[in-house]
Amino acid sequence: MKQNIVKTRLKNNQPVLGVLSNSNDPTVAELCGYSGLDFYMIDGEHSSVTTSEVQNIVRACELSGITALARVRSNDPKLILQFLDAGVMGIMMPAISTVAEAEALVQAVYYPPVGARGFAPVRANDYLLGSMNQGEFVAFANEQVLVLAQIEDKEAIDNLDDLLTVEGIDGFVIGPRDLAMSMGYYDGPGHDEVKRTIAGVVEKIRKAGRIAGTTAATGDQARALIDRGVLFCLNSFAGLLKTASTDFMKGRG
Repeated sequence: MKQNIVKTRLKNNQPVLGVLSNSNDPTVAELCGYSGLDFYMIDGEHSSVTTSEVQNIVRACELSGITALARVRSNDPKLILQFLDAGVMGIMMPAISTVAEAEALVQAVYYPPVGARGFAPVRANDYLLGSMNQGEFVAFANEQVLVLAQIEDKEAIDNLDDLLTVEGIDGFVIGPRDLAMSMGYYDGPGHDEVKRTIAGVVEKIRKAGRIAGTTAATGDQARALIDRGVLFCLNSFAGLLKTASTDFMKGRG
């Protein structure tokens, strides 16, 4: 496991921008790295990416200098373990709505004494053939791993004060589309009530000293969010490509 540059930046109150990608092609991750993005988040929820494909995507991230993160489809400790053992440096868990779910995530991600993650000689620890012994790696991994919970429904909003007390969660990332659906707005998050709710959630997260994150479709949106204290901004790979393509096609007139 390498130093988690994204977590270091966030701890220093510096924003990070990256992409959520449902591609299982390592070349896509490699291109994102060379493009200068801070992180590449493998979407293990809304995609067919398998755990056997993750380690090659992570290798491509390491080669091109981008931090590999993953959204895992289920709060299943064995599934989370496979992503982390492959070398992913942070986990974003969708639909965390209760304290019990947040605590289960912490238990799955961290080694003892913080959590209950199982240990084996794997890619993440250089198969114990590198410079760190088991004890050194356990301490290092617990320090470097980034843990993010997604706020995506009304239940999470209702439980937010309690969620913000759970130790081991570095930050909370708001999923605007699912949150809007949960609030009864099935056509998207562009409604004033949804915007006000998101603004209130961001403010609470910041006051609790945790990292606030959400989606940004453009650089201008990301800048506006950062000005409000959102440090973790992500776009979809498809959205990023669409924005760049639209701008490029303006040249056709």
